[in-house]
Amino acid sequence: MNKTSILIVEDDRPIRNLIVTTLKTHEYKYLTAENGREAILEASSHNPDIILLDLGLPDMEGVDVIKKIRTWSNMPIIVISARSEDSDKIEALDAGADDYITKPFSVEELLARIRVTQRRLAVIQTGEIQKTAVFINGELKIDYTAGCTYMRGEELHLTPIEYKLLCLLYCNVGKVLTHTYITQQIWGRSSENDVASLRVFMATLRKKLESDKNEIQYIQTHIGIGYRMLRIE
Repeated sequence: MNKTSILIVEDDRPIRNLIVTTLKTHEYKYLTAENGREAILEASSHNPDIILLDLGLPDMEGVDVIKKIRTWSNMPIIVISARSEDSDKIEALDAGADDYITKPFSVEELLARIRVTQRRLAVIQTGEIQKTAVFINGELKIDYTAGCTYMRGEELHLTPIEYKLLCLLYCNVGKVLTHTYITQQIWGRSSENDVASLRVFMATLRKKLESDKNEIQYIQTHIGIGYRMLRIE
């Protein structure tokens, strides 16, 4: 039995049953809730490892559930919603969601997103970020002690802003970070000019990380939303 416990918050029975069957088949432990009130109760009572959350709940908005849970827990929350507008995704991610899947979705995509979240969760739970000053992702290496970054053993010459961006993305590997979140972390504010500057810095950073178009992609762009660093095996 997979030790990861997952809370499914979904009022649509066929979709809830599909997710339950998928998790059971892959031996995940699971709990279910059909509305926001039940979701908050289950989350606070059982402290699941991951929450799969629909936004259109019968008693309250899923975003409000996220905000409520974020007052006392950082447990990963993956939104699964039929709302496909960028504004809905940004609102959920800014409220504290870790990922966003749009309905209809494939079982394979859902399992892949759960695995990414599990890997990120493992890093947090083992205290890897606190215990080591050297982070490795694929052929990328960040040496925090020296303040240096390497790709395939060769040092990358990054500007201070590029280095801060890279560290922020790595510490949240696998998680979509919105433009607002990133600019607030880097510059302490978020304006249209800051977002425009972010795009420029991100473009130069990606050129240095992904100098050859045929090489592995490290940073994934979510148009109109933000960026995510991919976990490279």
